[in-house]
Amino acid sequence: MANTTFTGPVRSENGFEVISKNATSGTVTTSFTVDSTGISSSTFAYGDTGVVVAPVSVADGDATITAAANAGRVNLVPDPTQDNTYTLPTPEAGVAYRFVFAGAAAASFDAIFDTGDDANFFIGGVTFLDTDNEVSVVGSDGDSNSIFQINVPAAFDVTFLGLDGTNYQIFGTVTSATAPAFSDQA
Repeated sequence: MANTTFTGPVRSENGFEVISKNATSGTVTTSFTVDSTGISSSTFAYGDTGVVVAPVSVADGDATITAAANAGRVNLVPDPTQDNTYTLPTPEAGVAYRFVFAGAAAASFDAIFDTGDDANFFIGGVTFLDTDNEVSVVGSDGDSNSIFQINVPAAFDVTFLGLDGTNYQIFGTVTSATAPAFSDQA
């Protein structure tokens, strides 16, 4: 069968399926489905290397995070030369942004994650691993904290998961001599 290329939107009232057909037996196998409600499911068979998604190196400087460039990927945050603010997009249900510190040593500046509006706030918290061997949890207030600041990190692995069009669930770990902090817009 020939390939078809569309330059406009493709629409269906009853969903889409990606299939493969065994050349010998003729058996049809569905590997991906989007039903008429827009819910997708997959039954991908992974090879020896699995699914590979390249990480993204985010800027050493203030940056606007986008779903197209950053969602569903590991975002490597460099050892900063100044405090960096990463502005997250409006949350979308199920869309996740994971940020991992990629510096070689403890940083002398901060990584700040900002939704841009107290109406788009964080729910949850992170495990704080103090470099003085103390462990605690730092949590948001769950109703207006839209800024999360990681102070002079030695390491971090933090995920922001869109719960709906308003909120992000936050979870992960931060290692530093100074606790991370949640706050509202100024």
